[in-house]
Amino acid sequence: MAQRVTFRRRNPYNTRSNKIKVVKTPGGILRAQHVKKLASRPKCGDCGIALPGVSTLRPRQYATVSKTQKTVSRVYGGSRCANCVKERIVRAFLIEEQKIVKKVVKEQTAAAQKAEKKGKKN
Repeated sequence: MAQRVTFRRRNPYNTRSNKIKVVKTPGGILRAQHVKKLASRPKCGDCGIALPGVSTLRPRQYATVSKTQKTVSRVYGGSRCANCVKERIVRAFLIEEQKIVKKVVKEQTAAAQKAEKKGKKN
């Protein structure tokens, strides 16, 4: 006759948090071993890829590990990937350059108009 699995705890419903794996104990008894949910890697907030260098854990376990395992030593270390950080820096630089160019063009046009007015007076 087939051996039966011995259940020990939790509810009888097949929920995501109640998955079991059948294990044979050293005493030869089949037991239901509860399997924890798989951990997923933290994702980049901009592009959504998994962050390299950050450990893969369930959310509550991040409280018990050191900061060096939760981040990488870079700006936005634990939330953005290197490519997105690079993009942000370049974008900020280009926006600043654009502002400077706008200002210079405005000054040049103002100077040209001033010179035009002086030319008309003489």
